[in-house]
Amino acid sequence: MRLSHVPLRLTTGAFILNSGYSKRGLDAGSAAGMQGMASAVIPQAGNLPPEQFGKLLSTGEMALGAALLLPFVSPLKAGLGLTAFSAGLLQMYRKTPGMTEADGIRPTQAGTAIAKDVWMLGAGLALVLDGLIDDTKGAARSTKKSVKKNAKKARKSLPVG
Repeated sequence: MRLSHVPLRLTTGAFILNSGYSKRGLDAGSAAGMQGMASAVIPQAGNLPPEQFGKLLSTGEMALGAALLLPFVSPLKAGLGLTAFSAGLLQMYRKTPGMTEADGIRPTQAGTAIAKDVWMLGAGLALVLDGLIDDTKGAARSTKKSVKKNAKKARKSLPVG
């Protein structure tokens, strides 16, 4: 993990882990409210009992938060998880009535709490891009080493004379 990833992963990971932890043991009414907003983006979420939805949401958020905090989870995987999570939140924001102004983009007072999560999308995309760049560099180094190794073997096998 790069040193530059630490602030992104620490802030988002701790925030999401805490959010998931605070949803443990949600009452049925609170879970049903969150489920209603989530089902606008993922219709299948509406098929679950509210208590089960609340437990799955809590567990999912805690798992994502932990993945962001654990240094051995690659930036690409952590970034993909964060990007998917934040894109889902932003879709929920966009599709929930009363969250946006008439233009469908700018938040109303009620939508500001979710619209501000756009920062997580930016952090997730930064991790994905860095992960892709690192993977490409790693593949290039590996190929370069392999070419050098094969060239050395080829020189050794040439007849002397």
